[in-house]
Amino acid sequence: MSDTIGSKEVSRPKSKLGGSHTTIIGGRTGKKVVSLVSRHPDVKKIIPSVIKVKGKGNSGGTLTARVLRPDDRGNLRLLISHGTSFQELRLVTTVGSFSDGERIMEEINSLLSEL
Repeated sequence: MSDTIGSKEVSRPKSKLGGSHTTIIGGRTGKKVVSLVSRHPDVKKIIPSVIKVKGKGNSGGTLTARVLRPDDRGNLRLLISHGTSFQELRLVTTVGSFSDGERIMEEINSLLSEL
């Protein structure tokens, strides 16, 4: 993918967001979290799942995000919660082992704690 600006060809950054559901909960803050996670060099693809509701109540509130433990191949799950809604996003990584997945999980969780 590239654009032509003037006489120069400029390549656009490839989006890491994919899947059939591309909506992210939490508005701008949720998109900021996904953008931060996508900058990690070992994250290859982010696949959002369906947004679920915990129960009745106020839909607003604070946004929390954390990465959950990896599977056997090092892929992770990002859980974003906003008020009574939550969404799980699959993080496909470039690593191939559980221990490397744990390392990436710790790195991303430390980035998310700084928000």
